[in-house]
Amino acid sequence: MQQTIIDDLDALLDVLPPLISAPLRQREDRGELLEVVMDLGRPPQARFVHYEVALNQKEVAQQDIEYVTSRIGAFGDDNRAGIERTLHRISAIRNRQGRIVGLTCRVGRAVFGTIRLTEDLVQSGRSILLLGRPGVGKTTMLREVARVLADDLGKRVIVVDTSNEIAGDGDIPHPAIGRARRMQVRTPLMQHAVMIEAVENHMPEAIIIDEIGTELEAMAARTIAERGVQLVGTAHGNTLENLILNPTLSDLIGGIQTVTLGDEEARRRRTQKSILERKAPPTFDVVVEIQDFNRVAVHSDVAGVVDAMLRGRPVTTEVRWVDEDGELQRKAEQVSAFSGAETTTKVRDREPGEQGKLPRIHTFGINQAEMKQVAKERQVEVAFTSDLNEADLLVTSKSYYRRKPQKIKDAELAGLPVYVLKSNAPNSMGQFLESLVARQREVSPVDLAMKEAEEAVIQVLNGRESVLLNPRSSYIRRLQHMMAERFHLISRSSGREPHRRVEIFRNR
Repeated sequence: MQQTIIDDLDALLDVLPPLISAPLRQREDRGELLEVVMDLGRPPQARFVHYEVALNQKEVAQQDIEYVTSRIGAFGDDNRAGIERTLHRISAIRNRQGRIVGLTCRVGRAVFGTIRLTEDLVQSGRSILLLGRPGVGKTTMLREVARVLADDLGKRVIVVDTSNEIAGDGDIPHPAIGRARRMQVRTPLMQHAVMIEAVENHMPEAIIIDEIGTELEAMAARTIAERGVQLVGTAHGNTLENLILNPTLSDLIGGIQTVTLGDEEARRRRTQKSILERKAPPTFDVVVEIQDFNRVAVHSDVAGVVDAMLRGRPVTTEVRWVDEDGELQRKAEQVSAFSGAETTTKVRDREPGEQGKLPRIHTFGINQAEMKQVAKERQVEVAFTSDLNEADLLVTSKSYYRRKPQKIKDAELAGLPVYVLKSNAPNSMGQFLESLVARQREVSPVDLAMKEAEEAVIQVLNGRESVLLNPRSSYIRRLQHMMAERFHLISRSSGREPHRRVEIFRNR
């Protein structure tokens, strides 16, 4: 089946200033254009698949930005606008006073024929979740799914269209979705409510939803699936393992919980005592990982695949692609083991940081009572011992380690790990404890910090006024700010280094 591409590129070029549109109209590769970037005081840039080019040496002026904004639709709460009856998207960057100082004009293309890779799955009536990196074609495939379900299969289809990403700007949806009906979402924070409204008010047989990204949206998706409605959507993440590791979205594939086994059962299984298990049936029956425009990996039994991954068993996925002759090809491909899976452990007399038990810490020159309090505040599970022979590791301060007293020498001679903190400060203790637990769980401190930020976002979205996070480095704080921004929340840093931390607020 030949792919047909409709991009309405002239409609986008018509709203751009002549100094930008004229050079683009002369380019033979304009069919590969992804987006045009206009930043105040900088030359305009055109971004293609594998390269960027400057369109004009003249810097973008305020009147150039106003030229565009006066010719497009109104910007929503997410700072996105469009051009009526097209799929093009214009996103704004604002200064602190709210004035637009930058625009990203993304080309929207309707591609007919992408459904071929997953047509049998769509026709089966099962709920399908599409994953993949940004720009790989998830939304494009959703449009085609909506059209096929509505036109070819004659189903009642509702598209829940946040930011008009799927069916374009304006009150009349783009022809790319066929006879499917479209419900617009006033603000991204209300996407979950519109999802439920679609089911309760319009009796759809199938619902199409783009970018499921919050706990409320995941809960709405489960409600839809439980009512027997076919759900086809996308979510943040490139692979199924990304969802397993994402506490906000793991409910889409059944939810993940930690279960503690008894000593006898752990010995019988020859595993650690704390293992991961799926909590409930998955919301989506099938997960499709979009690897490229013409290549996907299909997990057709999500429940079985998740269970196998959590137990460290080999998982086989079906890879599909279209070859140079236009023929659909398939092959089985083994997926690498899940990094957090249940694993077999060897029993030793003493193994520092052994999975399935708390690391036993002996402090020397460090205030143990204060470290216990820090561990409690940061919800880090560790154990302390006053007997060096029972310890898994020794923690001391830099000043004590420099003097090398006999106890530190004894620990090193015994092969006991010795950790040296810069100071007795609570922040130094906290960073050490989180790093220790992260190393034991094979999770980086960055992942722990981002998990904390995700949980804070969920609390704020559920009604809490604000959540104060633990002190972090400037790099990690920047990532936490980006996460808050992704969910349209306010965040700010406060305090002095090394106690500077992020606080996340509701966007009033």
